Amino acid sequence: MSIYALDEAALRNLAEDIEAIPPRPHHSTLLEIANRIRPGCTFHYALNRGGWYRPGGVIAADGTRIAESLGTWAKIELAACGGDMGELVERHSGKGLLVTRHTGRTHYLVAAYGPAPADFLQLEVEELQEVLDRKLIDAGKPPEDLQELTEPIAPDVLEGEAVAAPHYRFRRLIDMQQTVARTSPAGQHHAGLPRLLSEWAHSSAAARGHFCDHWVVALREHQDRYRNPVITASLVSRHARELKPFQWNIELTGVEMNAQLQAFDRAAGYTSAWYAHLVAGTITPPKVAYAVARDLEAGFSYLPDTEAALIRSWVAEPYSV
Repeated sequence: MSIYALDEAALRNLAEDIEAIPPRPHHSTLLEIANRIRPGCTFHYALNRGGWYRPGGVIAADGTRIAESLGTWAKIELAACGGDMGELVERHSGKGLLVTRHTGRTHYLVAAYGPAPADFLQLEVEELQEVLDRKLIDAGKPPEDLQELTEPIAPDVLEGEAVAAPHYRFRRLIDMQQTVARTSPAGQHHAGLPRLLSEWAHSSAAARGHFCDHWVVALREHQDRYRNPVITASLVSRHARELKPFQWNIELTGVEMNAQLQAFDRAAGYTSAWYAHLVAGTITPPKVAYAVARDLEAGFSYLPDTEAALIRSWVAEPYSV
């Protein structure tokens, strides 16, 4: 186990501390709590990702809470009606019941604890707010089954008026060094994220700050067909708002290509950023990499040797994270 990992009791205490404080614009109190996780690990706010939501509960028109979970409430009510959706609709259609949703965004905080690209902790905290979503029952088109009640195709939507104050929810604390090894199938240690981190350590980018100064890692967990846990990773740039797509055309080469690469790196704040964004599959199109490789074959030498080696390796065996 990593010396930076927390046991279950410590994680519970961390979650309780985080969820006991109200969100603030600059998240200063959240950072104070994060910086108590491990001595010597200083967390910095990286970025947030929003635009997602989760199903909420059921409330009366006057705001009285009926249920925390629409799905659970609906199953219980339908069972009480003997499985008859018509009876459920008749029982509740005149009550003006409303459905809520939890709008959310995820805050990412990072703390480097060593020189290697994977030597960092990543703290993920959700900020949730419950808002009005829709009327439970559309009188003009009442639901015919449980799915239509809980997930109508054309709901009677309401303006997203807040029904509760925003709050934090602890999501997870990741030691990236431990996690990276689990993101590739057995025997593929140079695939995806592990390969990029290995390349980063030997590139010019390593001299311009830690990997987590520039990227956060978005993880997704699921089960394969044998019910084994599988972790996949994607990269999210901390500089995405400052970066613009390449102004590329098929004739771009030599001096003009070099100018494009340097302009991109200046905007990102580190050398070979354009290559990282090629692998991350975000901004640099593959045709740029192939054009640079053709330039190298033609004798152009505008790239440092380390970056030239990266491009030759990528063209020989393309990959993405």
